[in-house]
Amino acid sequence: MTKASETALYFITLTAIYISLWVGVIPTSEIFQNEILPVIPFWALVSFGAYALFSLGYGVWTLQDKEDKYYELKDQIEEAKKFLKAQGVDVN
Repeated sequence: MTKASETALYFITLTAIYISLWVGVIPTSEIFQNEILPVIPFWALVSFGAYALFSLGYGVWTLQDKEDKYYELKDQIEEAKKFLKAQGVDVN
């Protein structure tokens, strides 16, 4: 199973559970139905955003720990600058 199909399966499963809770197929208490359930999508979106920002920040923070990747990235940046200068684009 590819990562994309695995992610789609998780998303579809969680969506089905949420809709089942929303329409009342799975019985819940009145407080949960009226106060907690409506904010779960926003909570999930904020949590995913925090996770994504943390992952990105941690990757940037630990980039210099991977010296071969660091120098490869620097070489690619220099190559891109040379290419853009050859095309007449000011990169500074």
